[in-house]
Amino acid sequence: MNHYQQLDAWIDSHFDEQVSFLQELVRVPTDTPPGNNAPHADRTADLLQHMGITAEKHAVPDNEVQAAGLQSITNLLVRRVYGPGKTILLNAHGDVVPPGEGWTKAPYGGEIENGHIYGRATAVSKSDFSTYTFALRALEAVAKPKTGTLELLFTYDEEFGGEVGPGWMLKHNLIKPDLMIAAGFSYQVITAHNGCLQMEVTVHGKMAHAAIPDSGVDALQAAVKILNALYAQNTLYKQITSKVEGITHPYLNVGTIEGGTNTNVIPGRVTFKLDRRMIPEENPAEVEATLRQLINDTATSLPGISVDIKRLLLANSMRPLPGNTPLVDAIQKHGETVFGEAIPALGTPLYTDVRLFSEVGIPGVIYGAGPRTVLESHAKRADERLNLEDLRKATKVVARSLQDLLQDRLQ
Repeated sequence: MNHYQQLDAWIDSHFDEQVSFLQELVRVPTDTPPGNNAPHADRTADLLQHMGITAEKHAVPDNEVQAAGLQSITNLLVRRVYGPGKTILLNAHGDVVPPGEGWTKAPYGGEIENGHIYGRATAVSKSDFSTYTFALRALEAVAKPKTGTLELLFTYDEEFGGEVGPGWMLKHNLIKPDLMIAAGFSYQVITAHNGCLQMEVTVHGKMAHAAIPDSGVDALQAAVKILNALYAQNTLYKQITSKVEGITHPYLNVGTIEGGTNTNVIPGRVTFKLDRRMIPEENPAEVEATLRQLINDTATSLPGISVDIKRLLLANSMRPLPGNTPLVDAIQKHGETVFGEAIPALGTPLYTDVRLFSEVGIPGVIYGAGPRTVLESHAKRADERLNLEDLRKATKVVARSLQDLLQDRLQ
């Protein structure tokens, strides 16, 4: 057998152990919010240590974590130096959205049925804690690399933008990779993604007794008019198309709304949060200014109404960097061999914290264990699941690709 086949064989022979590792990761909740995720990092570090892999723990100061809207964050970094050459970093995030309703399996059970593992983060992205860890182990057991450095970075704030995860590690010069791969799905290698603007809008009116409504100013009625103006933009956004394959057009969503005090009281305040996805061709500053203008203009037309607008998140889009070619080539080559089909390179309408690497000039792609689509994975929905064969095969693709990349030394 050649080295690629030996890597495959090692992964096959250790696959039960890999699945058990993923089950243990899933069984420690990391709901974000609230974002008390340091306990999961501790558990992960212990599990890695049992495999002979030491992870550096980088605890983010409480004041910075709380400023980001979270409770506790410890970033984990595994650094394996093999010799001179490039540094390749693999990044997966362990934070997840809360389970929500409608599950037929335990959200944190890690149950296996009909070849699938169920639970929050089985697809996004504790699965790639497993993929990357066992790719590293296979590489060291079989290929025994003599050049380059391999790093595993496990972080916990992707749902909140990544600023106290990868952003914090980059800011403090704790990581300086030449190339990076982030958690993704098995059937595409992602080279670009949308940006995201999230804002909180508070509409102020005047509270009053419902029996004498004219003595107040209804903040909810005003919010409805503002929301209608915002939703109307989605029709216009369909006329703006991206040239990046896999990305269509911008869109806007309002995810939460709250306000009022009782059914017999004219609501004096209503707050809603919006999410505006930006295609790579858009200018984030212009997008934000346009939305603010629309909201303010609508509010100004309503007597007695004022608004406060707060930016919650501005995540730039990810654009392909020329240096990502070795990553794309390696993953496509081995993906086609392992999966028996061509692996396209394209964009995704999601946003991720990979943009933080591309913003400082580090070429990266998104690739890991998972199905063809987000919908198929049930990510952020009930009964999130992962086909275990996708986990097995993605691990093989990553291990094979790392062998190629570490041998291709930077001059």
